[in-house]
Amino acid sequence: MKEGFGDLERLAEAARSEGALNVIALPRDWVNYGEIIDTFADKYDIKVNQLEPGASSTRQIEAAGQLKPDVFDLTLDVAVANAARFAPYKVQGWLDLPDNVKDPSGAWYAAYGGYMSIGYDPRAVTAPATFTDLVKPGYTVALDGDPLRSAAAFEGVMAASLQNGAPDPQRGVQLFGRLRQQGRLTEPAKANTIVGWDHLNAARSAMQPGAWKVTIPKDAPLGDYHIQAINKDAPHPAAARLWQEFIFSDEGQNLLQKGFARPVRAEAMLMRRTLDTEQAAKLPVAPGPPVLLTIPQLDAGKSYLKREWSKSGG
Repeated sequence: MKEGFGDLERLAEAARSEGALNVIALPRDWVNYGEIIDTFADKYDIKVNQLEPGASSTRQIEAAGQLKPDVFDLTLDVAVANAARFAPYKVQGWLDLPDNVKDPSGAWYAAYGGYMSIGYDPRAVTAPATFTDLVKPGYTVALDGDPLRSAAAFEGVMAASLQNGAPDPQRGVQLFGRLRQQGRLTEPAKANTIVGWDHLNAARSAMQPGAWKVTIPKDAPLGDYHIQAINKDAPHPAAARLWQEFIFSDEGQNLLQKGFARPVRAEAMLMRRTLDTEQAAKLPVAPGPPVLLTIPQLDAGKSYLKREWSKSGG
């Protein structure tokens, strides 16, 4: 604790005296955030104000001046681009975080990740082994939103574009263009196959056993992390830091895993035997280490989709 709060007990005391925490873009059904928020509030007797649960990463930054969130939950590219807006802070478990998903100064750091996956109704279609299987007859496919506006839908197209570990945006756009031409690219409520983050497909599978399954294609293990950061102008600076300590604690990381996310400290927790291995066994099988797109690859993909997505499929 280098921010004048001493130890964790004094930090909690300072946070309790502030009395509140403002969070933004944390839907209660996303990676178990509902239980995480309630547990934090009860544990520390702090009121959690939940601002704009559906906000995108870009919207979080745009709204920060008006809504005054204490903490952010962002995609990597948005976090990197806005590092100057964050208050550097290193949680107690800092050394457990892989170097490639944290800023050396502590401005931002990943808390959990996931793989892009294919969820499907096994009563309607056979298990797809690759994204290209989706063009076979029988699949009605949905992305998780519009890839020009939704990060999850964009990453779905990029996952389908992977070849030998490298993205080829044209390949992804062409695949979904074919589905659209055939009238088989639809909305999630009408689809028997949904391309989305594995934690969302796994949560649906847990609620509908036998009616929904999830697979991560072996040739396209696209992964991503969600990044945490503290607002430099946080109205509740102690509560903001206490929230990060809770999210990165064994308890917080296991609660994220309960929502089928992959905790960033999982490897270290497994070694220390603090990981909930029963829940870990319920996560979709990962085909190997994730392919993490670089910011130049993300930028190139977004530029390509901006030009070509609306043209594909008529």
